[in-house]
Amino acid sequence: MAVIADSTSLTKFCDRLIKSSYITVDTEFMRDQTYWPRLCLVQIAGEHDAAAIDTLAKGIDITPLLNLFTNPRILKIFHAARQDLEIFYRLMGRLPSPIFDTQIAAMVCGFGDSAGYDTLVRKLTDETIDKSSRFTDWALRPLSQRQINYALGDVTHLRQVYIKLNEMLGQNNRHNWMDEELSILRDTKNYTFEPEDAWRRIKYRAPKPRFLAILKEVAAWREIEAQNKDIPRNRIVRDESLIEISHHAPKTINDLSRARGLSLKKAEGSLGKALLNAVKAGLNVPSENLPEVKRDAPLPKGIGPITDLLKVLLKLKCEKHDVAQKLIATVNDMEQIAAFGQNANVPALQGWRQEVFGIDALRLRSGQLAMVIKDHNLELVEINN
Repeated sequence: MAVIADSTSLTKFCDRLIKSSYITVDTEFMRDQTYWPRLCLVQIAGEHDAAAIDTLAKGIDITPLLNLFTNPRILKIFHAARQDLEIFYRLMGRLPSPIFDTQIAAMVCGFGDSAGYDTLVRKLTDETIDKSSRFTDWALRPLSQRQINYALGDVTHLRQVYIKLNEMLGQNNRHNWMDEELSILRDTKNYTFEPEDAWRRIKYRAPKPRFLAILKEVAAWREIEAQNKDIPRNRIVRDESLIEISHHAPKTINDLSRARGLSLKKAEGSLGKALLNAVKAGLNVPSENLPEVKRDAPLPKGIGPITDLLKVLLKLKCEKHDVAQKLIATVNDMEQIAAFGQNANVPALQGWRQEVFGIDALRLRSGQLAMVIKDHNLELVEINN
């Protein structure tokens, strides 16, 4: 196990992994001072080899590593892969493929909601991870031996975690469940940040169409600024300031300076001018083109107890099938089923979730099933109408 900091060594390492059936992958990155994550280290382990690649090393060419990630014969194994995939999607313009996520596999195999890596390692390998370097500054050089050992441990332990979870998926005949969940991770929409969609990530209350039109414009401006300058969004203007500006639609520098988080000096500069132009663009959106205010249909009165009953059913089903509740249905799913039955457009009534929970949820709602306590256990019984 070693740190690779030059192109020649990286090429040789990747050449050794070409014949591997799988590799385990993790990254260390920093993004508290930047918009885009700054990749500092990539840890890779094959079946018999492991190394940490110093992506900040002067002159290193990581092309061989990226070629490894696009090799269709090698399975890439991550734990909680979303942020790692975001990094590689930006580097490559495509996602590593094929992939496997041990956090998802753990939920499918009954290890609870969002199982932590250290918990899985402890339960599946009887090893304990040293967490002392978890919050270290990975951009500082040189790396300490403690940092290197910690980083490599994230991929060497992951081999055994993968092997055991994959065996459990086979024993329980749940590889198809896993494939459905991985299809969500493989959707590239998760890793693109279009400025015109930036307003959708901001939390606001009681929106009106004109407010949304202005928010869309000012949020798009901020997103472009953050991307171009490579600094966090809130370093330019905070969310709460954008919300206040969108509500009051200031037309002058003096009006703008009254917004929370904006001083007169800031409003008088180029930032203030750009914000006022964005507000003006939002005000000029024709009425027929204003964003729609989407409101959920009100739930019928009396849905609360039915939803609570479905929650009990969910817990019963998840204990029986040994699968995480979070993976099957959300509270919103159950509210929608309680209110609208088979017309509810929710994941819990689709695919493998429907088999595990959805079908019986609908039967319970329609009075075809009941739950009874028998010998200190909760059981489902058929109701003959």
